[in-house]
Amino acid sequence: MTQSLRVATYNIHKGFSQFNLRVALHALREQLHLMHPDVVFLQEVLGTHRRHAARFSDWPAVSQYEFLAGEVWRDFAYGKNAVYPAGHHGNAILSRFPIVRWENEDISAHRFEQRGILHCEIDIPGWERPLHCINVHLGLFAGGRRKQILAIRGRMDRMVPEGAPLIIAGDFNDWRSEACQLLTQGLGPDFKEVFGQAHGMPARSFPSHLPLFRLDRIYIRGFEVAAAAVHHGLPWSKISDHAFLSATLTRQ
Repeated sequence: MTQSLRVATYNIHKGFSQFNLRVALHALREQLHLMHPDVVFLQEVLGTHRRHAARFSDWPAVSQYEFLAGEVWRDFAYGKNAVYPAGHHGNAILSRFPIVRWENEDISAHRFEQRGILHCEIDIPGWERPLHCINVHLGLFAGGRRKQILAIRGRMDRMVPEGAPLIIAGDFNDWRSEACQLLTQGLGPDFKEVFGQAHGMPARSFPSHLPLFRLDRIYIRGFEVAAAAVHHGLPWSKISDHAFLSATLTRQ
């Protein structure tokens, strides 16, 4: 029976380095494989982009999430959110364990930002209930983020059974630290943010060369936090403008 789970969240900046100087997908895949997480929450993932594929000789022939999954994460799900003439992007979850069900729910607050909730149920060996994983990338405006947090709460109420193991992770764009209180209100002490539990505050994750802002989060229910780390500076700062967050969780 699997008792320990290693998870990670990363805004991959559509596969480009900070300031869009170079394609960073190959370095990203190498680092992901070295980190070896069981479940990976990715934001700003390109499903396809015809102009980039034509322009860059090292652009993968498959989608970014398929390229990153490689032979390591046998299951993956992709939620297409933003669609434009050249292609589309959204959120993705990579998993070592079978994804038995998934759905992408549109939570766009307005027509200028397309956002979604990617919700997966993952079958972990020996667990009586599937693990519910919700991957989010919230909007840039406070009013929109509040509506999106309420949408996440609504989905939890509708689709996640009480007591089922749960992980919500992603880029919350929560500059003012308002999301924690709104998301956790009324959910009890078992629902907690990983870095708040381990270190007293959510992680500083942006910008990746010297993180100042606490934008990225990992929320959990049904787990204890064994370890939590922010991976920034080199080589991460050459891959994306966000830091990479990882955590080791144990079942309660």
